[in-house]
Amino acid sequence: MRAMLALLASLLVLAGLAWHFGWRLPAVWNPWAPLDVRQPPNLLTPYKLSRLRDDPALCRQALETSQLRYRAQADSPASANCPLRNVWRIEGGQARLSSSFLASCPLAVAYALFENHGLQPVAQRVLGQAVAQVDHLGSFACRNVYHRKQGRLSQHATANALDISGFRMQDGQRIVLARDWQAGGQKAEFLRQVQQAACESFSTVLGPAYNAAHHNHFHLDMGRWQVCR
Repeated sequence: MRAMLALLASLLVLAGLAWHFGWRLPAVWNPWAPLDVRQPPNLLTPYKLSRLRDDPALCRQALETSQLRYRAQADSPASANCPLRNVWRIEGGQARLSSSFLASCPLAVAYALFENHGLQPVAQRVLGQAVAQVDHLGSFACRNVYHRKQGRLSQHATANALDISGFRMQDGQRIVLARDWQAGGQKAEFLRQVQQAACESFSTVLGPAYNAAHHNHFHLDMGRWQVCR
């Protein structure tokens, strides 16, 4: 016990000296610094994303570092079957969207991270061009998991999940999960690398290899569980 207390005291003294002489943690490694979407995800990113859930001001700071087009949405009444708080309408980013979607703050910022550090770099690396449009099946839906009558609410019920079904490239070609995941070739390789890249930004990423219910889309959410399948 004495040894532990002595070690703790020594660490505090060193931290105090470092602060006194002007040494500061870089913002990217400072847990309390706002998340900067321009910086690649690191070990602190999940914690920084979690801080955005109940802090609209901190959320806006993070969104302002992104290339997203977004609008704040009014909170729904607490009496709603699926009440929404700190939700944003995402209208596009580097790539346009098949339609705008509602997103919790963590989902919105994770999408920006994914597009910036995952999706577009993979597109350039595998296909030599940018993604021009992201096609999706929606985000908010007040329902249980797998549309069951009983059970827990889906992450979609809090606008904390997005289902992506395909992409349209700069040259006009379409890449569709339902058709191209099993087709082989560059398109299939692109989709597999996109899924792996998504796991760096989102908590849960489920694709066609997970089960039949996901044969035509990537499910991306910001729930508690870390799953990449």
